[in-house]
Amino acid sequence: MEKHWKLSDEEFEEKFSMCNFRPLWFTHEAHLRLAWIYINKYGKDVAFEKYSIQLQEFANKYNADGKYNATVTFASIQIMNHFIEKSDSYDFQDFMKEFPQLKTNFKEVLSKHYSGDIFKSIEAKQHIIQPDLVPF
Repeated sequence: MEKHWKLSDEEFEEKFSMCNFRPLWFTHEAHLRLAWIYINKYGKDVAFEKYSIQLQEFANKYNADGKYNATVTFASIQIMNHFIEKSDSYDFQDFMKEFPQLKTNFKEVLSKHYSGDIFKSIEAKQHIIQPDLVPF
């Protein structure tokens, strides 16, 4: 089990929003969990704003220059929102069991929307690029 599970959703959100979250605990699954918490609590649009700002602050605090990617952040919220709308789950653990591809094949899910490598693109890191294959 990943270390972020030591925290309740409320503790997770509070620690992350205050930039007191342990960097080694912020795995891909933890990214997904934060998006899930924010979308369920605030709705997609506010979730994107909070998620984006806080990811940038987190990257800055821990000197992770170049790690923040505006397009991946935007796409992640859109994708998570899509799956949340289809979900019958009441908590994140059940949500991950329902949609394991979000953890195991997230790049494949993204590739249904983008033809290029948005992970390495400097433009994608700095500005939101809309999907060129299938819109959200």
